[in-house]
Amino acid sequence: VQLQASGGGLVQAGGSLRLSCAASGRTFSNYGMGWFRQAPGKEREFVAAISRLGSSTHYANSVKGRFTISRDNAKNTVYLQMNSLKPEDTAVYYCAATGAWTIAGDEYDYWGQGTQVTISS
Repeated sequence: VQLQASGGGLVQAGGSLRLSCAASGRTFSNYGMGWFRQAPGKEREFVAAISRLGSSTHYANSVKGRFTISRDNAKNTVYLQMNSLKPEDTAVYYCAATGAWTIAGDEYDYWGQGTQVTISS
């Protein structure tokens, strides 16, 4: 699976962004999808995950209630709607695909290139 993330940018605190991740190469609906992020000097962390058909989602506590993950299997795309953004959300955001249902980054097989999200205070 090839993954292409987009939608990052610079916004003020309290603003919103929607990230997209377009998949190609294999049957998209066979994969659970996740979003991860990595801030400068910090380890990569889990943000959100969605099951193959979109029936189940899971969020990190730090984004719960502010971020929404969704997918459109007809368009081979997963989204991350980010609202009420905070400066601590600043990071490179990565989408990833897994054959499992997991939030563990090590169990994701395919990764996109990342998109920068910067939140100014």
